[in-house]
Amino acid sequence: MPRVIAPSFLSADFGHLAHDCQLINRSAAGWFHLDVMDGIFVPNISYGFPVCQAIASVARKPLDAHLMIVEPWRYLERFAALGVSYLSVHYEACSHRRLRECIRKIHELGMSAGVVINPETPAEVLIPYLREIDYALVMGVHPGYGGQAYIPETTEKVGVLADMIAAADADCFIEVDGGVSVNNIAELERQGAGVFVAGSATFTSGDPVKAVRALLEA
Repeated sequence: MPRVIAPSFLSADFGHLAHDCQLINRSAAGWFHLDVMDGIFVPNISYGFPVCQAIASVARKPLDAHLMIVEPWRYLERFAALGVSYLSVHYEACSHRRLRECIRKIHELGMSAGVVINPETPAEVLIPYLREIDYALVMGVHPGYGGQAYIPETTEKVGVLADMIAAADADCFIEVDGGVSVNNIAELERQGAGVFVAGSATFTSGDPVKAVRALLEA
């Protein structure tokens, strides 16, 4: 798939949220990425439905929501109602049965379903789900905070996952979230990733439109 940049609004200026949304609308970014944190599954709280709705009302590109929350199955319908196109839940937040239920329900609601794995979680845990999901999201940092340094082992993990997808003859893509920059995006793409979440690399650059273009061209 062509390289997709999904700026994370966790790093946006919440005092000028509409302005930052318009910047991304005008940029070459492919998606809007929403990092939803509950302070329980991860040690931080990001934003809830009112902020997601505010972003959705201005966004002119697909919404990609990443739920870093406990009991994600309780909120799938509400994210569908927001107009989210891509919705991912954490492997670590669900039992096997609950994860399969989430995948099925996300599809029933008309969204693409993703499963996220933390840095400590081996890629192999996704083998039973590869033919059911639309994408796998690999964390390049520990979930919960923006601005962390990229974990170098993530690159190899993406390659392992890409090989697993090919071996399973599965139709799903790989997304990477955390620490993505012009210094590692090309190698991540060579290993098999196609969608790249970038928060600090875009919004803290001073010129998000230029930063997105740099990531696409790196």
